[in-house]
Amino acid sequence: MSKSLFSLLSALALAACSDGGVSIAEQGGFAVGGTTIQRGGQYDNSKFVGWAQQEETGQSYRADHAFVHYQIPVKTNKYPLVFVHGYGGSGVCWEMTPDGRDGFSTLMLRKKYPTYVMDLPGRGRAGRTTAQSTVKPVADEMFWFDIWRIGRYPNYNDGVQFSKDKEYLSQFFRELTPDLSDHKQDVAAINALADKIGGAVLATHSAGGYPGWVVAMQNPNIKAVAAFEPGGFVFPSGEVPNPMPSLTGTLNGIEVTAADFKRLTEIPIVLYFGDYIPEQPSPYLGDENWRVRLAMARKFVETINKHGGKAELVEPPKRGVKGNTHFLMQDLNNDVIAKLFDEWLKANKLK
Repeated sequence: MSKSLFSLLSALALAACSDGGVSIAEQGGFAVGGTTIQRGGQYDNSKFVGWAQQEETGQSYRADHAFVHYQIPVKTNKYPLVFVHGYGGSGVCWEMTPDGRDGFSTLMLRKKYPTYVMDLPGRGRAGRTTAQSTVKPVADEMFWFDIWRIGRYPNYNDGVQFSKDKEYLSQFFRELTPDLSDHKQDVAAINALADKIGGAVLATHSAGGYPGWVVAMQNPNIKAVAAFEPGGFVFPSGEVPNPMPSLTGTLNGIEVTAADFKRLTEIPIVLYFGDYIPEQPSPYLGDENWRVRLAMARKFVETINKHGGKAELVEPPKRGVKGNTHFLMQDLNNDVIAKLFDEWLKANKLK
């Protein structure tokens, strides 16, 4: 461990001690949703084929569930928070930071919110899946460094809320996990958790944004949605914006029925987008990927509010909170982002 990272961790440990702890009434983990495959015939418990290979006759296989880690403080606010991760990751992105500071879910737990952090089907602690895929060691970290707006590799963005310490970057990339899912079970898994715990606020990140909108349209237990840089957006029939081309592909709004979209106008919605997102076309992949998504997010919020909803787009740089990457909830100023989120929850009577 480098001296600079060690010094930072020591300072953070002292700060945590002075900040005090939080009393936990209950915590644990469980699987939710999923399917069971049952092979026909009679299982023979005297026949050995191998540890990795099996004679499947008469045997079962449970898969396609999500894993949920939950913590409930002694004194709680009105609604729990359900955290949904994005592509390439797991619930770890909500639970920790690369340098050991409080993760976002812990920051919100300290503010008295029960927290439920999901690993979606086929990822992280929910790796048992019915989807068939081949896992290959693809060298892609410089690409994601750019796409997630940490900088333009090997250079970091000026003022970025991401440590330039080599160990910090290593820890960040070691959070990533293989994606063994076909993404067809995500909505069902989130719905199953919402049904299990009752009313909740959904907090999504990146690729988790689209299934979040779908669940919010389907499930009355979702009382609000906070989307941190969502990657996809839904629009009512006849109101889908024109496609938005960029260097990372063309972004299309997804059409849903007017009746389904109406549900999004009946709950509070907030979207957060960080820094380093240009307004004009750029020759850089990270710029382009989020330029069109921010533009589509503005149209999404405008459409919800046009139909009588209560949606808000928060751009921290316009509020003097600068330097955030795509991972706002893990950045060095994640406590500031948590404060913004808490203020929104309170303003919308969700606390």
